[in-house]
Amino acid sequence: MKVYRAAWVLPIVAPPICDGWMVTDGGRIVAVGTGRDPLPAGADGAASIDLGDVAVMPALVNAHTHLELSWLRGRVAPAGSFLGWVSAMMRDRFTSADGRDAGTVRAAMGAALDQMRATGTGVVGDISNGLEHLDLLDASGLSGVVFHEIIKFRTPDPSGTVADAEARIAAANPGARWQLALAPHAPYSVSPPVVEALGRARGPDGRRPLSVHVAESPDEVEFISRGSGGWRDMLKRLGSWDQAWRAPGCSPIAYLDRLGFWAARTLAVHAVQASDDDLRILAARQATLVTCPRSNVHVGVGPPPASRFYASGVPVAVGTDSLSSVEDLNLFSELAELHRLAPEVAPARLLESATLTGARALGLDGDFGTLRSGARAALIAVTVPAGAADVEQYLVSGITPSGVRWVETGLSC
Repeated sequence: MKVYRAAWVLPIVAPPICDGWMVTDGGRIVAVGTGRDPLPAGADGAASIDLGDVAVMPALVNAHTHLELSWLRGRVAPAGSFLGWVSAMMRDRFTSADGRDAGTVRAAMGAALDQMRATGTGVVGDISNGLEHLDLLDASGLSGVVFHEIIKFRTPDPSGTVADAEARIAAANPGARWQLALAPHAPYSVSPPVVEALGRARGPDGRRPLSVHVAESPDEVEFISRGSGGWRDMLKRLGSWDQAWRAPGCSPIAYLDRLGFWAARTLAVHAVQASDDDLRILAARQATLVTCPRSNVHVGVGPPPASRFYASGVPVAVGTDSLSSVEDLNLFSELAELHRLAPEVAPARLLESATLTGARALGLDGDFGTLRSGARAALIAVTVPAGAADVEQYLVSGITPSGVRWVETGLSC
């Protein structure tokens, strides 16, 4: 048993505690309190560690990234349109010798995992096409969910497509800290029957998470509403066009709702083009919107309407997206950008987005995302100025790796 004392303790589910303490035992949190509160039974003789002028908080949750694309860092320039960025990214991804070199991909992925850990991220929602290099995830000490992404706009056997994906994740071994799940890529790249089959694959209890890129670009909105534009042209160039497909004539989010896709533990990633009606759909279905503000600007879709996200009542989590579209995987930098975009949103809500909301969307909130009795002691300490009056405001102002250290990982099972 250990007793940690710090200038600030952030439970996330309660206001920050000034002059706080926390007791851990066996990788779990036993109790949290203020300097005036008595310690729990058995803790009086425990080792006491004074962490000083820091804010102790739960490890951050990066709810959306693509670790296998880490080798593309710095290779894909910012673009004025999403289709332009996608074309450049695909060209590099599928023609570069580096992308075919397992050593290069592994080294970049390992460095990305190290960077996340160094900036306080302990839980990750990762998108993977190939389910390769999963041993790196296990060795990283981080935890999370790997979403095996399905891209299949034309197929004669939708159920078979999903069954094959299920077989691949059943055969994969991500280690005890990680779970495997499925994810349709986007409404413009996955056929309606495949989306429906993936929705059914969430399990009878509905607890298995799903993730999808949705309402990211104007091109996507045009394609789903009218069946025209750049995505139609792209599918034809790739030989993936389905002549039988008909435009749903609605927004991408409403389209997926018609297919019964939205539910709790379903991640709607990006949603930059979401209307107020779309946000009401996500809120009603208890889906979680995952925003990646820095990446959105890089790929040419513009900053997300963060103020509307939070005003809508939909749960908002935070991701970085991949290093192909963002300079680093520091989730504190995403928080600073969200704070800039939506200064009226309380910093406490932003911090909840980067911890508990992400953990809940991934189905991991029983262990991560908050400091409460029974949760894993996945704890980071962020250096704060002595005498800081508003610690939450400080934490969303932009924290660099030098200001973050781990207290306990709490990540081993």
